[in-house]
Amino acid sequence: MDLFDAKLICKKCGLEMKPVVVNKKGLNLRAMECSGCKDKIVHPSDLHAFEHYNDLKGKIFNVKLRMVGNSHAISIPKEIVDFFNETSGEMNKHFDNMVRLCFEDFGRLSVRFGEEEI
Repeated sequence: MDLFDAKLICKKCGLEMKPVVVNKKGLNLRAMECSGCKDKIVHPSDLHAFEHYNDLKGKIFNVKLRMVGNSHAISIPKEIVDFFNETSGEMNKHFDNMVRLCFEDFGRLSVRFGEEEI
């Protein structure tokens, strides 16, 4: 049984809390919200995933540039792939599709997965 399957009562106003989804920096976090005071409690596992995201976000990975046929390739570190698989479960689907590569500036490339516009 999950913690959020139980009936939660707000400590401040005594009303029953209802499930909601909170979007923080592109991650959908499950939460419970009080209809009275609007106080929110984020699910502990989602909060952990958000903290993991913040740890990975600023990290710099050194990867090798390799030749594959007439193209160059880089590998995406396992740590990043594991994070996507844990949080959304949709990363494997995105790997099966084409990704968007954008030459933003000298020395800067961006790789985007999914339907997001560049």
